[in-house]
Amino acid sequence: MSELNSILAAAAAAARPAARATADMRAGWLRAIADGLDADSDRLIDIAGRETNLPEGRLRGEMTRTAFQARLFADRVAAGALLDTRIDAADADWPMGPRPDIRRTHVPIGPVLVYAASNFPFAFSVAGGDTVSALAVGCPVVVKTHDGHAELSGATAEVVRNSLTSAGAPQGIFAVINEREDGVAAIQDPRIKAAGFTGSLAGGRALYDLACARPAPIPFYGELGSTNPVVVTAAGWRERGSEICKGFTTSFAMGAGQFCTQPGVVLIPDMEGFVAQCALPEVHPMLNGRIRHGFDEAVAELTGHPDVRVLARGPGSDSAPRPILLGTTAEAVLADPTIVTTEMFGPASILVSYGDLQQALDVVASVGGALTATIQGTRDLDPDAPALLEVMAGIAGRVVYNEWPTGVTVSDAQQHGGPWPATTAPISTSVGMAAAQRFARPVAFQNVPPAGLPEELQE
Repeated sequence: MSELNSILAAAAAAARPAARATADMRAGWLRAIADGLDADSDRLIDIAGRETNLPEGRLRGEMTRTAFQARLFADRVAAGALLDTRIDAADADWPMGPRPDIRRTHVPIGPVLVYAASNFPFAFSVAGGDTVSALAVGCPVVVKTHDGHAELSGATAEVVRNSLTSAGAPQGIFAVINEREDGVAAIQDPRIKAAGFTGSLAGGRALYDLACARPAPIPFYGELGSTNPVVVTAAGWRERGSEICKGFTTSFAMGAGQFCTQPGVVLIPDMEGFVAQCALPEVHPMLNGRIRHGFDEAVAELTGHPDVRVLARGPGSDSAPRPILLGTTAEAVLADPTIVTTEMFGPASILVSYGDLQQALDVVASVGGALTATIQGTRDLDPDAPALLEVMAGIAGRVVYNEWPTGVTVSDAQQHGGPWPATTAPISTSVGMAAAQRFARPVAFQNVPPAGLPEELQE
């Protein structure tokens, strides 16, 4: 605990100089991190391969994404395009009475605690999106590492620390903690002002409750999981059936199914025809034994349901799971929605047969909160699409048409979030440039002389 106290004290001391850093300085920090990752990528990827069972190609792609998102944040910071600023000049003729000069910007919220994820050892870990989005707005960061890739976390932390030092960042602006008890203690410490989390529903809810129970509660941005419903329309099935099946099997098995955007629930008008065209592929071993055990338990729970049956199994081995397709009906789901809200984190999906559009809409609505929802329809706008789009936008943060939800690009318009239980904060995103808004607090300056205003509010 003495080491944790020193880390939190250093982060608190770094908060003011970090907040005072110019946009160009903050952009320099992020570019230095990206350069450091690129320079040490071979060593880091080798460590990641040994610790996570993920193939080299996947890890290299993830490393590219991680460095890219740091540079994209840097570009937006340097251009003054990361956060929203608004200026209302004084107006004596304002309809509700004379209006004063009001200028709105954002200030860093303070030290941010980041809980690293297991399934993305680069992009959602020590140097991932939560870390760089917090640094982008001038917040010190303390990362609680994931024990599923402990050696990699230490090596990545070394790269980040050295990169920040070389770029002239304030001392104490970045640190990692490794012990579970430190992660629990840190979120209750008054020096931590916000937290970002990617992981399980149970773990995220426990930390969220601690964040809310503090004498001064803090924002907790948790991504907790999702079953990501897909609706294959009747017209889409007739027009694109084989194409849909091919896309599904690729998305469903990607990364051994260990994606938070994996299509876990598929509504289909022709279940037998769908299964007949879906050849389940072999997958690589899962990240670790704990995740494999959780996957096996979730599959056992659903296969034990009286209204769920096993439709198909793929090849497997002692080290890798067998992909599995389960089946049920819309009537069964509407009687017991837990069938489609139980996440099987791995290569498993449940197919739901439905009879008409209204049944499909009712099943989608029963999913509750999701990160994504997908329509597989006709190449032009499907006749069922307008109704589906309306319902899907009500339950998911990203709605996809004729593509698959796995693979979340980093961009300005990206939204990676959704209503509970997908996340604890449905108006936020953990991917894309809007992720920085989680760690910046809006402040309006009224009638302040120009010389006293933040740089972005000066004309």
